[in-house]
Amino acid sequence: MHDSTRPSRRTVLATTAGLTAALAVQGPGTAHAASRDGKSDKKLRALVSRMTLEEKVGQLFVMRVYGHSATAPDQADVDANLKEIGVRTAAELIARYRVGGIIYFAWAHNTRDPHQIADLSNGIQKASLGLPRGLPLLISTDQEHGIVCRVGEPATLFPGAMAVGAGEKGREALPQKGGGGRRAGGSTGDAHTLGRVSGAELRAVGVNQNYSPVADVNVDPANPVIGVRSFGADPDAVARLVAAEVKGYQSSKVAATAKHFPGHGDTVDDSHAKLPYIHHTREQWERLDAPPFRAAIAAGIDSIMTAHIVVPALDGSDDPATLSRPILTGILRGELGYDGVVVTDSLGMEGVRTKYGDDRVPVLALKAGVDQLLNPPSLDIAWNAVLNAVRDGELTEARLDESILRILRLKAKLGLFDDPYVTRAGVDRTVGTRAHLAAADRIAERTTTLLVNEGRLLPLSRRVHRGILVVGADPASPSGTTGPPTGVLAGALAELGFTATALPTGTAPSAATVDQAVAAAREADAVVVATYNVTAGSSQKTLVERLLATGRPVIAVAIRNPYDVAQLPSVPAHLAAYSWTDVELRAAARVIAGRVEPRGRLPVPVQRADDPAKVLYPVGYGLSY
Repeated sequence: MHDSTRPSRRTVLATTAGLTAALAVQGPGTAHAASRDGKSDKKLRALVSRMTLEEKVGQLFVMRVYGHSATAPDQADVDANLKEIGVRTAAELIARYRVGGIIYFAWAHNTRDPHQIADLSNGIQKASLGLPRGLPLLISTDQEHGIVCRVGEPATLFPGAMAVGAGEKGREALPQKGGGGRRAGGSTGDAHTLGRVSGAELRAVGVNQNYSPVADVNVDPANPVIGVRSFGADPDAVARLVAAEVKGYQSSKVAATAKHFPGHGDTVDDSHAKLPYIHHTREQWERLDAPPFRAAIAAGIDSIMTAHIVVPALDGSDDPATLSRPILTGILRGELGYDGVVVTDSLGMEGVRTKYGDDRVPVLALKAGVDQLLNPPSLDIAWNAVLNAVRDGELTEARLDESILRILRLKAKLGLFDDPYVTRAGVDRTVGTRAHLAAADRIAERTTTLLVNEGRLLPLSRRVHRGILVVGADPASPSGTTGPPTGVLAGALAELGFTATALPTGTAPSAATVDQAVAAAREADAVVVATYNVTAGSSQKTLVERLLATGRPVIAVAIRNPYDVAQLPSVPAHLAAYSWTDVELRAAARVIAGRVEPRGRLPVPVQRADDPAKVLYPVGYGLSY
């Protein structure tokens, strides 16, 4: 790494003023080790006591910033920073507000490629450590895998949570012909591998806190915000996989974050756009929502993210959980015994802004028991609101100190007081290695779920079905994609020896587009159609029905939620891939071609479209060849 972006080790150690020895990190997997080390805690408390009120307030915030560089972003990113934050660069943001963390987004141009991310991380740490009483920063992102990824290729991209939940549980649970035959639940080994490998790659580029895994139990098929981001509908299975992934991430010295407490899995509303209500009774919450969070805490989870949801059974005030003292302090801290870092979901989401103004939300969150305030719409408003609340007596400085101590303990546990910097050589040794990519492919092969296979249509034969038309949905691409799903599927099938043609038709194909696809299908030996959350009135359904009318064999691949099969009962072969990322689409292509057996089993039930009270395919269902 260039000297301008990575100070010498001597400079780093001098900056931390002798804290390193006292803050030595305990062994991997030790929960909140620094908090149990009296000598370390004494040093941290002394550090907190020397901080000014303004520095303390800053430590509570985790903020977005535009640009690929901490000091020299592109002009468009300078303009965006000036408009939204009132600073030009990440370095200026840190100097003005003394924030305790930065969050990376692809749309903020923070994550172009691994070397650039590493340089940005080093620049951010250098900017903070160069200040009086400079502290290392927690650098975070949402690398859930599947449909939510901020760091794309050449980093290793894994299947998402629901795909992992569908994965083969173990050698004792091989699928049997005809469906059924094994207990659902996914592989804890795969979940641990995902966390360990992804954590190592994130740490190599300077990201030390990941907002994953999702601990929500997705019990509502209509859930618009969680869905395939959840491991499934079985709370015990979700709990096992959450715990395994937590241990994987934290073995690589990346803080895992279980989200969204107290559980966002049973809602038809998206908290990005409105304030959802969860109407579980207390008994239902204990049985459905709590187990994954209990498991995460038992696994030593470093941080837990709040949900902007109202749960009347847990707090009758009509306040979202992010602002609820009964939920965060009473249940999470008191009943569940959690003493790690609590971080809000983004404070720019409408779910937390519905009832209170942007000046009240951060203050109320701290009063509820939050430690980190994530991504407020206006940092200046939020920062000054907290500062004034202390000066006016609504918040005490001692209350701030509690949160700051938790944050510093986490930074110490992650070794950031020792050396927060990364190297390009470390990036090259770690990110997107052949072994890591192979691990992702192996996991993906265990996830593709075959739900229908009439007449043993699958696997396709290159002799009988040589010419394949691939049509269907082309949703906005997550970071794990190199093009439209139809193109990725066609390319993967071509590599397997078929003559495959891609014809993207979108998530709402027009009549003219449907006609074009039907005409092309008549010239093909078989048709693969990628479907995306098909509804009763969707033109995707019209497309599939018209394709079936051609008489050509049709294979449907659900590339998001696995419920599409209920809307398409006449399709002779149906696969659930759980995402349209490359690793999952390549695995689906190998299943279609018969290169691997379909091993996945549904981690959620699929209800009948005409009678949602009845289950069409239960948890654990899946066919084999």
